[in-house]
Amino acid sequence: MATNLLTVEQVLKEKKTHDLDSVKELNLGHRALTDVSCLRKFKNLEKLDLRLNNLTDLQGLKSCVNLKWLSVVENKLQSLNGIEGLTKLTVLNAGKNKLKSMNEISSLVNLRALILNDNEISSICKLDVLKDLNSLVLSRNPISEIGDSLSKLKNLSKISLSDCRIKTIGSSLKSCSDLKELRLANNEIKTLPAELALNKRLLNLDVGNNMITSISGLEVLGTLSCLRNLNIRGNPISDNEKSAKKVRKLLLPSVNVFNAKPLDKSSNNVKHARFDSDDETVDARHNKSVEEEQSKEDRKSKKSSKRNKLEEVEANNDDHKIKKKKSKSNPNVDQVETEKKEEQKQKKTPRNDDDAAAKKKQKRATPKEKLDAIDDAETSFAEIFSRDNVSKGLGDDSEKKRSSVQETGVVRVIDTQDNKKKQKKAGKNQSKSVVSELPMEVEIGLGGESKWE
Repeated sequence: MATNLLTVEQVLKEKKTHDLDSVKELNLGHRALTDVSCLRKFKNLEKLDLRLNNLTDLQGLKSCVNLKWLSVVENKLQSLNGIEGLTKLTVLNAGKNKLKSMNEISSLVNLRALILNDNEISSICKLDVLKDLNSLVLSRNPISEIGDSLSKLKNLSKISLSDCRIKTIGSSLKSCSDLKELRLANNEIKTLPAELALNKRLLNLDVGNNMITSISGLEVLGTLSCLRNLNIRGNPISDNEKSAKKVRKLLLPSVNVFNAKPLDKSSNNVKHARFDSDDETVDARHNKSVEEEQSKEDRKSKKSSKRNKLEEVEANNDDHKIKKKKSKSNPNVDQVETEKKEEQKQKKTPRNDDDAAAKKKQKRATPKEKLDAIDDAETSFAEIFSRDNVSKGLGDDSEKKRSSVQETGVVRVIDTQDNKKKQKKAGKNQSKSVVSELPMEVEIGLGGESKWE
């Protein structure tokens, strides 16, 4: 194979500079390069993209000790020899090569994202020193077991081991207390271990196309209170309609998506639906309360009108009896008294009707004011019902605004006993609600947090 060398002159010409030390970032993808040894002269290089070339080794990068971000996707690498001394690397993407081992990365103490999908790696090396690692992608490798290679990685947030040959998980993930996303589709797993309950922050779990046959293999799901997205399609248990229904009953109300389909929140478990999700809008909740309040008022008004009618009938009957008695003794006196009562009755009736109408109008006006306040486009769901906006997690977008309930002008709307309880619950589970929001991806590398491939 003909060699295609990269030269210092080419790099300087492309960067329009004569100063090697000023070059900190290079994009050298799609060039069929076979040798990049000239890059050892660029001491301050921090970000390097070498995707889609013909590299067979990384020896030429030994001296690039300041590299923080490196992509060598789709080359012809059979090993990662040459990167052992690049201890400042935070992101390494070497997917779609011919790597048979990943032992060389065990010295990269600052690594945050390791992406080695579509290689020929058969086992995961010990990753104890990678204390900051938060994303690990090893999908489509012939890995048969996880073992204890991840036993000390407490900051791991996302793991992808799909399309491997994994048969059991065991207790291999028990130390990954910050795990939020776990992809294990297309393996040979027969049951989810009880130790998975220790991953209390798990939000997304994909175990589709495995060998789970019974409900007992999924019982641990009932302990995962943060779970939002679950996929078990392609397992024998999901083919059986009765078993699938049992799984749905087992799921906590917090699950929004089951087997890639949004769950119908109008079912029975809507009673227990979590308040920190966005499945129910504020308008829907408020309209419901308004309707209930109006129906109560209507019932009260109907009862009062019936009571008034009964009183009028009784009064008329009494007057009629009195008239009969008095007409026998003194007809003139009876006539005068009857006229006086008729005048008093006419005076009282309109006033009572006006008062009742005014009270009813006033009571019905309040819900409308509340509705207007909540419908205000300037007031967001998060501003009304959360105490603080949380920006922790992988690639999560931090909220720029923080507004108190009083500032939104709807304190009287939500200041009920029911909503106070919900607010307390939401306050305790702020870290959970983060995941229901759509994250704005942060570019990985340069010391920043990582994202998926």
